[in-house]
Amino acid sequence: MTSWIIQVTVMMLSTFIHSSQSKRDAVLYCSACKAIVDELNYSIKQVDPKKTINVGSFRLNPDGTMKDKKVPFARSETHLSELLEGVCNSMSDYALYTDPDTQDQQYRRFAPRSSETMGDLPDFKQFKFDGPEASDSLKFACETVVEELEDDIVSLFSRDGENVKEELCSRVSGYCRAGSRLNEEL
Repeated sequence: MTSWIIQVTVMMLSTFIHSSQSKRDAVLYCSACKAIVDELNYSIKQVDPKKTINVGSFRLNPDGTMKDKKVPFARSETHLSELLEGVCNSMSDYALYTDPDTQDQQYRRFAPRSSETMGDLPDFKQFKFDGPEASDSLKFACETVVEELEDDIVSLFSRDGENVKEELCSRVSGYCRAGSRLNEEL
């Protein structure tokens, strides 16, 4: 009797998990993934490239030496993990954007950063500001992406590779379909 209850419970739970994952808003999760990449890239560029951190084992080798190496701080696991803790707080700087030519929608950053000039401001007529509910949804999607892909994010960013956005958001996670308009730059 109890094994039957366990089987039914497992079946119901797997159905619930599958249906909740399949109902994810593609625009929301693709945009959240791309926003994470953009925010991390911006934060990494703000760090002095000469700043380094020691990584490796801090144990003594039999010959009395220590095996460690210096890596750029900006792309160290320590720094990337710190950045990931707060990256979703910037999702309130994003809103739903409708491309005037294609009518495709995605979340884009509308708030300027301190280093941007007035010429860098987007056309606000194309943004839809739905209040805190929309930014809360994007923040939740961001937190979900970070939780699910933290190791992949740290790994991709620590390598300083190109096409991190495409690699993470299309190939690794599948949030953005490769070749679709959703997969264009934010």
